[in-house]
Amino acid sequence: MLTQEQKDQLALEEQRINENLQRIKQRIVVFSGKGGVGKTTVSVNLAFGLSLFGHQVGLLDADVTGPNVPKMLGLNGYLQTLGDRILPQLYQGVRVISIAGMLSPDQPLIWRGPMRSKLLNQFLGGVEWGDLDYLIADLPPGTGDEIITMTQKMKPHLAIVVTTPQEVSLLDCSRAITMARKMEINHIGVIENMSGLICPKCGEQIDLFGSGGGKKLAERMKVEFLGALPFDIETRKSCDGGVPVVLKKEENVISNVFREIITKIKRE
Repeated sequence: MLTQEQKDQLALEEQRINENLQRIKQRIVVFSGKGGVGKTTVSVNLAFGLSLFGHQVGLLDADVTGPNVPKMLGLNGYLQTLGDRILPQLYQGVRVISIAGMLSPDQPLIWRGPMRSKLLNQFLGGVEWGDLDYLIADLPPGTGDEIITMTQKMKPHLAIVVTTPQEVSLLDCSRAITMARKMEINHIGVIENMSGLICPKCGEQIDLFGSGGGKKLAERMKVEFLGALPFDIETRKSCDGGVPVVLKKEENVISNVFREIITKIKRE
């Protein structure tokens, strides 16, 4: 049984979330049915790709126990506050929030689901996002508490499900699509990552994990197929070096695919 004080606190939290969301035109969540499929790489490059199109963009790292967004951007230091508001870190014009900005580099976050969900509510309602054209949330893998919290509170316009061509990934991806539907997200798209390997010597593509499975899955489940991203050594180096590939190499094959995906997203 909640006390009146607790009820008032929840009502205030809900009000702050709604006030922030009213200032954000488009909200996108990035799902993955399983880990290791490149969900964060997709989230980061989509955010900075949209920024290159001239949009005001926010990037929310909602993977509380595995926050990798700051690493991919070379962001260090702790989050700052102004009064009772958290200030996002700014990188190349994109506003970024991650629990990593509250922890030392090797510190694990050993929290149960309700605590993680409460933190995400704070990231939605207690951060000074300002006026945004797009807010992209990089969700943790699976279909757990944090994903339910983000989809219920954030009210996304688009869910992007990232998969690899492997059968086990496609199976988990189908579950993520079904969850997105259950959460009443109107638009759902699929991106196939690691769709072949680009040989760094000759430039030819090798079907290391296969290819085409993501497109077939999208067709079977009647959702939009947004594009296929091959595995590229330069993109991996770029991520490890803290620079999104769409910023580092605008004519890279991956950058070109991201531009095509963003063009489709902008039509949603």
